[in-house]
Amino acid sequence: MTRAAATERSLRMTSRVRIAVAGALVVSTLAMSGCIPLAATGVAVGTMAALDRRTVGAQAEDQAIELKARNQIGSVIEQSGGIGVTSFNRKVLLTGQVASEQDKRNAERIVAAIDNVRSVHNELQVLGRPSMTTSAADTAITARVKTALINAQDLHANTIKVVTESGTVYLMGLVSRREADRAAQVAARVAGVQRVVTVFELITEEEVTRIHGAPKKN
Repeated sequence: MTRAAATERSLRMTSRVRIAVAGALVVSTLAMSGCIPLAATGVAVGTMAALDRRTVGAQAEDQAIELKARNQIGSVIEQSGGIGVTSFNRKVLLTGQVASEQDKRNAERIVAAIDNVRSVHNELQVLGRPSMTTSAADTAITARVKTALINAQDLHANTIKVVTESGTVYLMGLVSRREADRAAQVAARVAGVQRVVTVFELITEEEVTRIHGAPKKN
């Protein structure tokens, strides 16, 4: 095989990988918003799990934390439907709306007491349930941010979790300082984003290199 042919083959493979990641991210976003049946998300979820920087055990722990948190919050807080729980590497982000400051404190207390939870980032707002229009807009913003992260050649978009609540975008993941700053910059430029909040756990560039090879360049 000539060098030119090898280069072309490598570019095709890279493109297919990026398309697969993009598809997985979009399907994952739509699945979480309830726009497509759960059965259709199996391949996407499997793809995302394989690309995640967390260990398989950590991913399972995060899923268990989210399930326990939602169940326990629902049993204590009467109007809990507006509360979003996202766990990444056992760091929990609470987003959404509650009816009172007491509900906000109770939600944090409940989650902090769950086994394996390392910390809680409480971004709950005392506003009441968001409208369907706001929820739909947030889903669209999340999709646009994920697409923008994929298009940023110097980022590994699959390592970053995106949560949007009333126009505020929350970014989670195991990333280097360079990746954290770059991801926040990319997200802030997306249409509809009012504010970006980073809830990253920082790792070194050496750790990133061990996982992915040499860092990408913009």
